[in-house]
Amino acid sequence: MFDTTTLMVLVSVAAGFLAALILGKIFVPMLRALKAGQSIREEGPKWHNSKSGTPTMGGIVFICASLLCALTGLPALLRTGDYSHLLVLGLALMFGLIGFYDDFIKVKKKRNLGLTGIQKLLLQIAAAAVFLIAMHFSGNLSYELRFPFVQEALCTVPVPVYLAVAVFIIVGCVNAVNITDGIDGLASGVTTPVMLFFTLVSMLANQAGLSTFPATLTGALAGFLFYNFYPAKTFMGDTGSLFLGGAVVGLAFALNMPLVLLFVGLIYIIETMSDILQVGYFKLTHGKRIFKMAPIHHHFEMCGWSEIKIWLVFVSVTVAMCVLAYFGVRIWF
Repeated sequence: MFDTTTLMVLVSVAAGFLAALILGKIFVPMLRALKAGQSIREEGPKWHNSKSGTPTMGGIVFICASLLCALTGLPALLRTGDYSHLLVLGLALMFGLIGFYDDFIKVKKKRNLGLTGIQKLLLQIAAAAVFLIAMHFSGNLSYELRFPFVQEALCTVPVPVYLAVAVFIIVGCVNAVNITDGIDGLASGVTTPVMLFFTLVSMLANQAGLSTFPATLTGALAGFLFYNFYPAKTFMGDTGSLFLGGAVVGLAFALNMPLVLLFVGLIYIIETMSDILQVGYFKLTHGKRIFKMAPIHHHFEMCGWSEIKIWLVFVSVTVAMCVLAYFGVRIWF
């Protein structure tokens, strides 16, 4: 027999999945009719040119589906007063709005560049700061630093230092997820097991309300893959990837385990580091490259890997790291 929390989580997953399937039937044709087509980067792989015109901003599908968490989490909210899932949802929505505005500019002006780098950075810092302030004053933020497989906290970080580093981690993680969204279904596929991980850990920590958000998003991403998996009928755009980044890092802080991102976010980190190393090495050597193309998923494409093979390998690595992380954090509860 299922307990209340387990039943609520299962309902959240199913509701997210069905909502994404239904909303996809509505939004994908609508985006196509509005001519909200993706402009492909000129410096990207040439064979991606055939994807030009594929509807972008498809992340609206799982964003709307994940809003169901506010409904499925209502019983826990009324019973316990736990509204941490709403704070995480708020962070993800702030980043999703930044991404939506960026996508809107791209679509309207028919180009691959939306907001400038500095505009995007300032908006992201502001969103991170609002979230952390809300978490601090609601008592949902811990300043103890924990590492998986280590029972005791490593240390307690001074509040100003913690908040400053936390802003950096939030902005960095969000943009890392954005970089991962480079081939059909990759960001959604990689983030699905990460959301499942946070769902199980929330249940382990007896945070019933918080568990509803990643549970709903787990189902919503699985449903969205029907439209986003190769060959994609729609791209999530910055609307979706920035929302997902906010969800991933928001959950890590809400559960007081930001260092777990080193495990569950390994693919995001590898993608970002490959980009940083490529750019840095290119500048230092005046034109030489480490990879055939960065981020690293494009390198594998240039090596002859299909998009499906890259998807399978990257998702499998994430699943393995999520399992490892789960056993690493069990000792805390």
